[in-house]
Amino acid sequence: MNPSLSLKQRLAQTQAVLAPGVYDALSALVAEQAGFEALYLSGASMAYTRLGRSDVGLTTFTEVADTLARITERVSLPVIVDADTGFGNALNVMRTVRGFERAGAAMIQIEDQTFPKRCGHLDGKAVVPVQEMVGKLKAALDARTSANTLILARTDAIAVEGLDAALERAERYFECGVDALFIEALRTPEQMDTACARFAGRIPMLANMVEGGKTPVQSATELGARGFRIVIFPGGTVRAVTHTLQGYYASLHQHQTTAPWQKQMLDFDGINEVIGTDQLMADGRRYE
Repeated sequence: MNPSLSLKQRLAQTQAVLAPGVYDALSALVAEQAGFEALYLSGASMAYTRLGRSDVGLTTFTEVADTLARITERVSLPVIVDADTGFGNALNVMRTVRGFERAGAAMIQIEDQTFPKRCGHLDGKAVVPVQEMVGKLKAALDARTSANTLILARTDAIAVEGLDAALERAERYFECGVDALFIEALRTPEQMDTACARFAGRIPMLANMVEGGKTPVQSATELGARGFRIVIFPGGTVRAVTHTLQGYYASLHQHQTTAPWQKQMLDFDGINEVIGTDQLMADGRRYE
């Protein structure tokens, strides 16, 4: 099934879709093998892993498009991709949507921060005027070639203008005809319930779970009960991997061998099983 179509159909159901954060083809493959229904290509995670830098708008359109294409070539799950601000004005947004759609995106997220943007849970954000964001969203909707390529509108206005203003912005974005809404960094369960009471009956809502961030972390089951239809844990993957790498490298440096760490690793055969080396070799033999 077309991943974009499958995500659109899945969001018509009431149970929330849990989409873990991924940052490359390997993380996407392991997530698919774990049984998830969708993936979230996190802009922050790409900044962390490709650049070793914070999520402050340093990643580019071409870097994200390339990463997305590698992922959709390897896995069949629908991918929600973080397009930041669309990497510029309305014309840049149109190029971004067209490029990400060609690369296989099922849903494209565009936010209303100024450029350079910041991670949604960092302080010091600023947002563009509402009308500018409305224009960018209309450009995104016009640019897509398939209605099954979904557009997700994100507002970061809570940190800048407060909850009421953020809800009003979300209302304006909803009126554009977007396919889902993301009100970033809701501070309390009460704010989450307020947002869902206003929008969840009309459009899929996304909840962003950031360990140590502004929003109380809850399970996808709990968030689904509140009314959210999409739940992401975008940076958890990188935080888990980084924690593992710290332990692995410290052990290797101390012991000068991987022996003490081997029970916490895949061996050569193990990694080849995960990435499907036997099948790849079998495919190659078909053409000998």
